[in-house]
Amino acid sequence: MTKTSTPCPACGAPQTGKFCSRCGANLESGSCGGCGAKLPGGVKFCPACGAPTSDVAAAGGRSDRTPWIVASVAIVALLAVVLVMVIRSSPGRPPAAATASPAGAGPDTIDLAAMTPRERFDRLYNRVMRAAEGGDPSTVTNFAPMALQSYDMLPEADRDPDARYHAAMLHLHSGAAAEAVAHADTIQAEIPTHLFGFVIRGTAAKLENDAAALSRAYADYMEHYGAEMNTGRQEYGEHPAILESFRQEALGAGG
Repeated sequence: MTKTSTPCPACGAPQTGKFCSRCGANLESGSCGGCGAKLPGGVKFCPACGAPTSDVAAAGGRSDRTPWIVASVAIVALLAVVLVMVIRSSPGRPPAAATASPAGAGPDTIDLAAMTPRERFDRLYNRVMRAAEGGDPSTVTNFAPMALQSYDMLPEADRDPDARYHAAMLHLHSGAAAEAVAHADTIQAEIPTHLFGFVIRGTAAKLENDAAALSRAYADYMEHYGAEMNTGRQEYGEHPAILESFRQEALGAGG
């Protein structure tokens, strides 16, 4: 007895087997993987819940989810790479005390929390100064307040003339001349002829366009330069370029 043919629900061609010989559609009914409803052969969506079906689902099994899993893993990995790149390259990211590094040293990887208070202050001061010399005002703006906060946390024993000079320079780069001069006063209250005091006063005078104060700073600096350099103070040996530059300015001004 000849088996009665039925039209393929996908293409309409007469069929008698399990799959359409023209389009390959599954002609057997199955159950929906979403709601369990009976599925006519060849349908692409469940008539009960609208869930998409496949040949595997129509035959009563679940569809292969491997491609979706692979795609999801790839997307997550790509997002992770993009996130790392954004974190490393973002110039506007607020500086964090535990991750700051010297300007120009690449990604911020220096652990300031592991340093002593003085090491932390010196590291931040150097970053600001290098940024200022390199024409990077955004780094100066971001890190100068952080460096000054680090100075405020120094124990009194670490607030030597060198540290006070650094703090004064940070104030000057922040436009705070009066605060810088206050450090000069403190230095010279202990050592009246200390050259750093004159350098700070002269730099503050230039910032405020005070010609008279600048002239006094030049004259006082030149008056005490020789004797002070003969003392061999350690801080002078750490800033020879600054001391010589200020001396040349004083000579050029007739000091």
